[in-house]
Amino acid sequence: MTGVPASAANGSSQAGSAKAGSTGPDAPGGAKPPRGAKLTAAAVNQASVWNVANLLTMLRLLLVPGFVALMLADGGYDPAWRSLAWAAFAVAMITDLFDGHLARAYDLVTDFGKIADPIADKAIMGAALICLSALGDLPWWVTIVILGRELGITLLRFLVIRYGVIPASRGGKLKTLTQGVAVGMYVLALTGWLATLRFWVMAVAVVLTVVTGLDYVRQAIVLRRQGIAERKAALEESEA
Repeated sequence: MTGVPASAANGSSQAGSAKAGSTGPDAPGGAKPPRGAKLTAAAVNQASVWNVANLLTMLRLLLVPGFVALMLADGGYDPAWRSLAWAAFAVAMITDLFDGHLARAYDLVTDFGKIADPIADKAIMGAALICLSALGDLPWWVTIVILGRELGITLLRFLVIRYGVIPASRGGKLKTLTQGVAVGMYVLALTGWLATLRFWVMAVAVVLTVVTGLDYVRQAIVLRRQGIAERKAALEESEA
């Protein structure tokens, strides 16, 4: 016996149950996110685009028209302007080494970076090759081979991405380094034995370009066959 009326006790228990099961906006367990929370999250995600890695990629894109202007200044044969063009090209190549590493090491990978980084790489290299061929310093067939390979492999990656990703090989990285050194040497107004040396460096770059391109094609064919086989096996298993 507690001296508490039964009706009061029942009322208290019902009130307690109502509070415990409340899902209103003031309840801690079922509280809805405050207004504007989604907009705030979206703003944070958008701000993440402006990270160091992406800024370096943007810098490379901005360097392309500057490089072309320096390369073609005063008819394109002035050693001073060519030296400045080489400096712009060198900065672009150096930032290419760092932006991808920073993005992976510090979790700065964004959709913008995935798209803009390869575009920036091919833009600066393509601009340099086309300028050199237009000035008569480099045969057009070299430019066509290198750019054709780069664009072809990029397209090939997109075609087989449903089956998997073709990883970058050591040969591909060596090819990129050799291309950068060779093109950089051609951008400079070199003479004598240095001019002969750059010819052989470019020859090595062209060979690596073709060999690694063929290797990517082989990997793409293997990846596609494996993907088709896995899908066929999964389909047969689901039908069994």
